[in-house]
Amino acid sequence: MRDKSEILQLVKEEDVEFIRLQFTDLFGTLKNVAVTAGQLERAMDNQYKFDGSLLYGDPCRGEEDMYLHPDLDTFAILPWRPQQGKVARLLCDVCKGDGTPFDADSRSILKRVLEAAGEKGYQFMVDPECEFFLFHTDENGIPTTVTHEKAGYMDISPLDLGENARRDMVLTLEEMGFEIESSHHETAPAQHEIDFNCAEALKTADSIVTFKTVVRSIAKRHGLHATFMPKPRPGVAGSGMHLTIQLYKDSQNVVTDSKHKGEVSDEARWFIEGIMNHAKAMCAVTNPLVNSYKRLNSGFEAPRDIIWTTKNLNALIRVAYDRGEAVGIELRFPDPSANPYLTLAVCLAAGMDGIEKRIFPGVMAENCSGNEIDHLPETLWEAVDYMEKDDFMNNTLGRDFVNTYIASKRAEWNEYMSQVSEWEIEKYLYRT
Repeated sequence: MRDKSEILQLVKEEDVEFIRLQFTDLFGTLKNVAVTAGQLERAMDNQYKFDGSLLYGDPCRGEEDMYLHPDLDTFAILPWRPQQGKVARLLCDVCKGDGTPFDADSRSILKRVLEAAGEKGYQFMVDPECEFFLFHTDENGIPTTVTHEKAGYMDISPLDLGENARRDMVLTLEEMGFEIESSHHETAPAQHEIDFNCAEALKTADSIVTFKTVVRSIAKRHGLHATFMPKPRPGVAGSGMHLTIQLYKDSQNVVTDSKHKGEVSDEARWFIEGIMNHAKAMCAVTNPLVNSYKRLNSGFEAPRDIIWTTKNLNALIRVAYDRGEAVGIELRFPDPSANPYLTLAVCLAAGMDGIEKRIFPGVMAENCSGNEIDHLPETLWEAVDYMEKDDFMNNTLGRDFVNTYIASKRAEWNEYMSQVSEWEIEKYLYRT
């Protein structure tokens, strides 16, 4: 645990001139305000206030003023910024004037879920796998979906044209304290993956928002645009954000049965059923874009069926035995456009709901027929409908939060439906 004096000393020794106080809005978009080193002590005393409407992505909403409460353990110097007059960051919780967490702060929502699980003796370690694309920009620096490469899964240079950019991303992440397990080219041309070590759930969510910032910043230095859009190009694989959850109780990983080696424990089965039971409603958070459902419904190993497996099958959930002592429950449906705090909050809360109700999952991929299989929503509109009707989502996120989120996502869907695509013009203009 870092204290204020340690950070102030580090700022002085490292010649840090600006500190970014960072937080995420409702949808996981990273926001920040920069303060000078001279204002840092005041900021660490939770004295920086801002318009709370920004949490909703709408500065005209008229919300009360909120205060940023920096998490001192998240202090990090940004290696890609100038090395004279350096820039650092602190991730913050958003709180009301009385110091209590703001209901719409997604980081605080995750902390609340973790505290509730902790009271029952459970802790979580989460291992994320975030995929992304690297595309060219045009002569004005505007992102495109153009790539000149033809590389595929784990191809190397010269086929892999993003190798140098990916290497610099890894080195930058390591400089910020990440322990990188591996990096490689993914299935689609211009698609990449960088894997970092698992960590406690809150730290993992913090790491994901930092990871996205690093990837985008380093890509820009290479004249590229990094996107975490789930399905930026048709006809190729989309990008997922697989999450492997290790479930601990009394410091023991309880995913496997201690009495029957190689079998999934009852607790893990209950956890899986909780997620399967609420998966349709969770999709509004874990797959939050109109574009998300073009990934889920297009094949290319993206899961669509609400089934689980212990084998390497294309299921919603897989118990990953290949991780040895770190065996976990792999969720294959979230995508990297999701707010990581909300995603982990609903996934972990759903699993805990399953443990409390002690219902065993009924649909295992190896033992079911097509008639038994239920499916994820086909559109964002459908997912939002499930979210609205599921009391679990309202209890986990808060009714006001859910109502605001639903209104925004329905507006997004209606805006999408008002567009006329090039496909429609090509398909219908000349024949109708």
